[in-house]
Amino acid sequence: MFDPDVSIATERLTLRPFGPQDTARIRSIVRSGARFLPPGAPVKPSGVDQWLSSGVHELRRSGQGLHLAMADADGLVVGAISLFKTSWSAGTTEVGYGVHPLYRSRGFATEAVRGLVSWVFAATRLRRIDLTANLDNLASLRVALKAGFTWEGVLRDAVLDEDGTHDLVVFGLLRQDSRVPSVALPKAELRTARLLLRAPSLADVPDLAATAADPLTQARTGVPRDYTQEHARAFIDFSERMRMKGAGIGWTVEELETGRFAVNVDLRDLDWSNRTAEVGYMTAPWARGKGYAGEAVVAIARWLFERHGFCRLQLRVAVTNAVSQRVAEKAGFVREGIARSSLGGEDLIVYSLIPSDLA
Repeated sequence: MFDPDVSIATERLTLRPFGPQDTARIRSIVRSGARFLPPGAPVKPSGVDQWLSSGVHELRRSGQGLHLAMADADGLVVGAISLFKTSWSAGTTEVGYGVHPLYRSRGFATEAVRGLVSWVFAATRLRRIDLTANLDNLASLRVALKAGFTWEGVLRDAVLDEDGTHDLVVFGLLRQDSRVPSVALPKAELRTARLLLRAPSLADVPDLAATAADPLTQARTGVPRDYTQEHARAFIDFSERMRMKGAGIGWTVEELETGRFAVNVDLRDLDWSNRTAEVGYMTAPWARGKGYAGEAVVAIARWLFERHGFCRLQLRVAVTNAVSQRVAEKAGFVREGIARSSLGGEDLIVYSLIPSDLA
């Protein structure tokens, strides 16, 4: 059973049971329509007293979990965090949370999750904590990874919401895990003489879709056929998920002089043990022939080598793609050999770049 008087102090928060002292605050939250309180919270102010006196504590009394308030330094409830689906025989539980809309993007959720899981492993015999989040909920994915959870898999179409079905990511944290946040490359702006490299945004969707749908791009890459703006939006979200997992990162490259989209560049297949990665790019039709792709790739390579200690960047180019071969060679990449039948049955030339190539 969980301690009814638990109080967990973190750097900025206290995680504690809801109580009568929260009556005015919870009534205000209910009136505002803010959605972050635990399941079963009242939808009308008239239900607040009963919920605080008994309803919010039923989960703990059943032994299956508990609901705690996230209170700030002034005692104000800014969020809620819960344990549920607890199996004492199996030694497992699940964590869920919500933060008041006005207090989001301050790191409270991550701080609360870290504090609660530390308490669980110190004060109980539970051995595993689950956390689930919709695949398209980047904020919750970020919280899980920052709190040290391991991304274990995706349950397809596992959740039905008002807007349709969603894939569900399953995270897990074991007692013996290090709880160190996943290693990931940070978002960074890079500049060259002519270019600005920045994180992709939804404003890039029309240009990204036009670039990917261009016949030459379609012929030279493995992007989906009949590429649409929906594909572009999904790609931007996918790139951010890969960055959070430590598997890659993407950049939008724009002309400094005009601010116009010019190239999309992404790093993928990051190997943190050996500090290697692969790079790929798509140049917009209106920006071809200006050397932008090579200029951007060199800037990324220097950042990767000098700031993050990577020692190899790989680039694969179709044997029939003479233009990309020239881009690679002008950027300083060294041709290593042929990877046979690597892209739709087509042979690819393997190039590499190492720090000494840029000296």
